[in-house]
Amino acid sequence: MSVETSAPPAANAEEQTEQQQSLSTQAARTLATTTKSEPQMQGISSRWLTRMLPWVNVPGGAYRVNRRLSFTVGDGRVSFIQSGAKVKVVPEELGELPLLRGFSDGDALGALAEKFVQKEYEPGQVVIEAGRKADHVYLIAHGKVEKIGKGPYGAETVLGLMADGDVFGGHVLGNGSSKWGFTARAATATTVLALPHSAYKAVADRYTHLREHVRAAGSDGHRPVNRAGEADIVLAAGHTGEPALPTTFADYELDPREYELDVAQTVLKVHTRVADLYNKPMNQTEQQLRLTVEALRERQEYELVNNRDFGMLHNAEYDQRISTFSGPPTPDDLDELLSMRRGTRCLFAHPKAIAAFGRECNKRGIYFSGVEINGNHLPAWRGVPLLPCGKIPVTKQGTSSIIAMRTGQDDQGVIGLYQTGIPDEIEPGLNVRFMGIDEKAIISYLVSTYYSAAVLVPDALGVLENVEVARLNGS
Repeated sequence: MSVETSAPPAANAEEQTEQQQSLSTQAARTLATTTKSEPQMQGISSRWLTRMLPWVNVPGGAYRVNRRLSFTVGDGRVSFIQSGAKVKVVPEELGELPLLRGFSDGDALGALAEKFVQKEYEPGQVVIEAGRKADHVYLIAHGKVEKIGKGPYGAETVLGLMADGDVFGGHVLGNGSSKWGFTARAATATTVLALPHSAYKAVADRYTHLREHVRAAGSDGHRPVNRAGEADIVLAAGHTGEPALPTTFADYELDPREYELDVAQTVLKVHTRVADLYNKPMNQTEQQLRLTVEALRERQEYELVNNRDFGMLHNAEYDQRISTFSGPPTPDDLDELLSMRRGTRCLFAHPKAIAAFGRECNKRGIYFSGVEINGNHLPAWRGVPLLPCGKIPVTKQGTSSIIAMRTGQDDQGVIGLYQTGIPDEIEPGLNVRFMGIDEKAIISYLVSTYYSAAVLVPDALGVLENVEVARLNGS
């Protein structure tokens, strides 16, 4: 009987599994200490607006802006109600007309609002013509209208651009026999509401106090004023001998604007177990507080831009607002914005608006320069830094705004307001107050920041509106 024996398998180095000769890195990491970063926060922005504003301490919690007495020059803006293709003016908004400011009779304003007639204009159509009788008040519900005049050599020139909510012809209420000093031409498809002077007279005959209010408001317009609308200070110059010198005084506003400090607050909660046991290598309470403070500072800058009481977009006077001529922000638009005030210190725009301006410069073969601020190289136009501010909104229609401002108390500009030295302060104008420990062993801290902003004179702040930021095909 034969016995078959099999030969042992040949040794194959490639098929053999190597035995582990040292500790693996995965196992070693169980004994190692990791290096950790602080908690990161994507929502932190550059906050250039907060950094560029000069901050003024307000010990009393309110800042009063005293100005010389001025009279209404130029028209305000009105709001509308749209129902399909039909548009009506909100009666109370007629108080934005200079001769109707302060008039509060809702019945009379409602009767006046009913007299407005809706009109539609195609691009290029003339709404009013210079030299013709001014016998209508016009409210622009939608679209853009160019103010056309004649240059010194007879050529046509664009004096300005009016857009949604603008009013022209407000003086017609007080004087229906004057003539237009400019031509208004639709730059886009435009919807306007027109009020004939005869319709106003019919309402004024029913509400005599309306006529009296308009007459009294119009009388202020006959007082001599300077180009800022302030009562002239009468002077004598170039005289000889001993003539009687004029007497004068500088009158002040009787009801000056006061800015009260606003507040952003939150309650930070930390469990005592976390605060006691998990503080190595970083203090948990400190890290929670750091991130909370960053969020409050971001909200503070958002309010400085968008707050309806003191925010930059809502605090700019109507005569300091202009619209773009063609949609995207062009060098011409920014030049006009800068020309509206002396000593513009900075421009703020959404990053998309800055990119849109860059595209317009590229089309013209223009390279806008840069400036260095605190070690940061930033774009600039005419030497004025163009700073990014993501808090400026971009509408669903793809439009935004560009803010221009002069800053500082000494230059009658825009200033930030805060109060320092408040209890438990950890940063200027920001404090953290211990609120106690509840029955669930949770520690509570009240974190508060107090702030506001003030515009010392109207021309310190201007806004370029209706800035198209979308990138068009072929651009």
